Amino acid sequence: MIILKKLMNKHTLSLASNAVMPVMGMVTVSLLARNLSEPDFGNWILFLISFTIATLIRSGFLQTSMVKFLAGVSKERALNVAGSTWVLAFALTAILAVISLSASFIYHGDPATEITIRWFGIIFFGTLPSSVALWALQAEQRFDRIFFLQLVGQGTFLTAIIILRFSHHTYFQSVIYAYFTCTCLTSLFSILTGWAKIISITKNTWATITEMFHFGKFSVATSISSYLLRGSDTFIIKFMFADPSVVGIYYLPQRLMEVIEIPLRSFIATALPSMSASIQNGDKREMTYIMKKYAGILTVLLIPVSIAAFMSADLVIHLIGGKKFLDTAAANTFRIFMCFAILLPVDRFFGITLDILNKPQKNMTKVMLMLVVNVAGDFLGIYIFHNIYGVAIASIFTFIAGVFYGYWELKKTLDFTLVDIIKIGFTETRLIVLSLLTRVKVKTAGTP
Repeated sequence: MIILKKLMNKHTLSLASNAVMPVMGMVTVSLLARNLSEPDFGNWILFLISFTIATLIRSGFLQTSMVKFLAGVSKERALNVAGSTWVLAFALTAILAVISLSASFIYHGDPATEITIRWFGIIFFGTLPSSVALWALQAEQRFDRIFFLQLVGQGTFLTAIIILRFSHHTYFQSVIYAYFTCTCLTSLFSILTGWAKIISITKNTWATITEMFHFGKFSVATSISSYLLRGSDTFIIKFMFADPSVVGIYYLPQRLMEVIEIPLRSFIATALPSMSASIQNGDKREMTYIMKKYAGILTVLLIPVSIAAFMSADLVIHLIGGKKFLDTAAANTFRIFMCFAILLPVDRFFGITLDILNKPQKNMTKVMLMLVVNVAGDFLGIYIFHNIYGVAIASIFTFIAGVFYGYWELKKTLDFTLVDIIKIGFTETRLIVLSLLTRVKVKTAGTP
């Protein structure tokens, strides 16, 4: 029980949240794919993609901004930041909802599209309180509450889909109604628990709203550019190759890379509030150490993972995609991906550090530079290799460009080197391993 309590820390809770939620999401999608008709499932995916893009714009504009300005501040300042976030979030949600409502009066055609347009803004409003709650809880490093709130959201929707399945009412419109109901229940829960901090809305000030707006306009551009960076390979492959199956061959190893994203997102979620609090306290040295520690540990841990994945690429592709992918370029593409996987932690932490140092425009420039390098590299790689290996190899240079630009910008303000990150990474990883071994020995020795 003691060991269990020690394991239930912010790191493991953040990791659990980032690991369990995608799995629940996949189970839900699987149920919908099996029980909706093909046209209805296609309409649901279209709604989900549209809704995800809108959510990305809102969270890109406000999430990092709220965490940065909320972490490590006084109670009065925290209420001021939370209230100002509410004003901005409400305004942004209202703009998109009005666009959706206006479109519903103009468009008259496909019934499913009419349903999507009509309910889009309503559901977007329904998710507002729970979204603000998740951002505030991240700033407060309450990852236990984040995990529980996400569990409420995903769990109620999964339960609703199961009920629709057994009651034989699995249609696109009923799924939309279920999604709306579950988002409202989740938001109501976040309000009743006080996690959404809705009472802080009266504490907003124009100065803080302006400050967060100017930060957010660069942050949202970074989020959109990151989304385009992830999707540019697929669009270019589809445009350049006549065989549509090539997209699927490249997509499979690309999806496998999301396994690495799980610990990466969880480490960033726990590091961001701590780094922001250090800056609020005027301690750049502490913030730099946190950056080096987290980026270093992840890099060191990814080295054996990358080697193992490189060697077992054929087996992994076979297990995930089946025999039809064995004689394709999927396995070697995955091997190329694993060659630059160890760059991901440093690149990502350089980006959030630029945000925390109040240089979101530099982080935006970094991502846009990577996007330009990636697109140019894709076309050049296809011209040289005449296959998707050229696209995969271009990604290596994309992340190298991101790391070196981030390093060049951060060196103007912070005192560190790339070698420092690796050294601290090995040191901290060794300490973690020794600590775990000691706990196991103590537990074993105490067992009769």
